[in-house]
Amino acid sequence: MRAHPFLALLLTPLLTLTPVAARAQEQTPLGIGLEGFAYPFPVRFLPLTRDGEAQRLAYMDVPAAENANGRTVLLLHGRNFPSSYWEPVIRALSNAGYRVVVPDQLGFGKSSKPVGAFTFDRMAADTIALADSLKISRFDVVAHSMGGMLAVRLARSYPQRVNSLVLEAPIGLEDYRFTVPPVPDETLLAREGDLSADAYRKQLMTSYALSIPASAIEPFVSIRERVKGSGEYPRWLKSFVNSYQMIWGQPVVHEIPLVKAPTLFIMGANDHNAPGKGFAPAEMRSGMGDNTGHARALAGRMPNGKAEVINNVGHLVHMEATEMFNALTLEFINTH
Repeated sequence: MRAHPFLALLLTPLLTLTPVAARAQEQTPLGIGLEGFAYPFPVRFLPLTRDGEAQRLAYMDVPAAENANGRTVLLLHGRNFPSSYWEPVIRALSNAGYRVVVPDQLGFGKSSKPVGAFTFDRMAADTIALADSLKISRFDVVAHSMGGMLAVRLARSYPQRVNSLVLEAPIGLEDYRFTVPPVPDETLLAREGDLSADAYRKQLMTSYALSIPASAIEPFVSIRERVKGSGEYPRWLKSFVNSYQMIWGQPVVHEIPLVKAPTLFIMGANDHNAPGKGFAPAEMRSGMGDNTGHARALAGRMPNGKAEVINNVGHLVHMEATEMFNALTLEFINTH
């Protein structure tokens, strides 16, 4: 049971342009706040402060389409994606009566790009500040990839605010410090800065074991290429590297069994993504990324955990198996 309705939404802007116009759009530089890249719903901004500088946290706040049930779902994105990729999930939740709040964390998407060290604690506090500003006292969380690590810290630090968790292909189900040595910022900056569009496309398709065509991720490849034309690209690059250091140096796996909120892991059976795997000694790489195995084991150690595995899909479950993902998500949060 798989569907790809998001593909048409992603490709429509390019299909309506002539080939020359499409290529010109793909090459037009983007600001590091993704100015010029359209999101599916209106974007608002919450003023924050980080690194002694004024920052803006971008977010979408989508009301229930009909029959509002008075509940709110918070969607937390992964590291390589803007929050716009949540569109099919937003629509499903909104149509089911939920208010849906979808932030870009600082450092990502349309939000400001801090240059200091990132922490999940700070991200969690920023997320609570957003909820407070919107007068949302309690919410359910659906989180993907890096967002899953943030969701764990959010649930641990603010348990009274989190009603339930749906963790889609979360990373952080193992402690990467045990297999991956520390990598200097200079090495990461050079590696990320030298990554071509073709190499990035291949990295996403192979590391994430995606079952969708490469054209489906082209908007994300295009964003990364176009921000290179911004005068603030070095700031974007530094911010992106800082997020890797946070993922490597701030594990949450040891806290997952302590999460009290009902939690559903939705995993792609083909997903063996493990950040930093390329830096690990060759003899240790094969043991990394047993994500479905880790999810099942961790769910069994939680007070109220459950794991669902979808066959023949990888890391982008909500894009690869849209209907099944939405059905599992709604069934879970509807009953908690």
